[in-house]
Amino acid sequence: MKVLTKKTDYAIRALLMLGAKRGSYVSAKSISVEQDMPYQFLRGVLQEMIRHGLIVSKEGVQGGFMLAKEPGEIGVRQLIEIFQGTVQVSECMFRKQICANRSRCVLRHEIMRIEQVVHHEFEQVTIGKLLRKLDAAANMMPALTDGEKQESTIVKEG
Repeated sequence: MKVLTKKTDYAIRALLMLGAKRGSYVSAKSISVEQDMPYQFLRGVLQEMIRHGLIVSKEGVQGGFMLAKEPGEIGVRQLIEIFQGTVQVSECMFRKQICANRSRCVLRHEIMRIEQVVHHEFEQVTIGKLLRKLDAAANMMPALTDGEKQESTIVKEG
């Protein structure tokens, strides 16, 4: 089961780079090189994000791509749905048509419940949250979000 496709992964990585350089336009070539992504494939991903209002583009020497929204307003669930549709745990027939086994299927409701949990969890992950975690990792400090407590670690010598 693939949870994230290449397109979704590239979209997230491109948005993280644009979020890190907020307020400036970044060229597709720069994103491609820095993130080690195929340039033409990335261009398609960027165009799709423009169509969905996540980023804007500007042509010319000082042009490139820039976030159109705040990073905290761009959810990973939204990106998954743009690039691959809804997350599905199973390819059961009950999705496309009435299944002959529908009334006896004991797994159907559990699959639906699990998918709701997965959707909810992806809804909680935003580009803004990922940027904070990246920044914290770069600074070797834990990224705290609302409700999280910092745990102290004690290193004993000896």
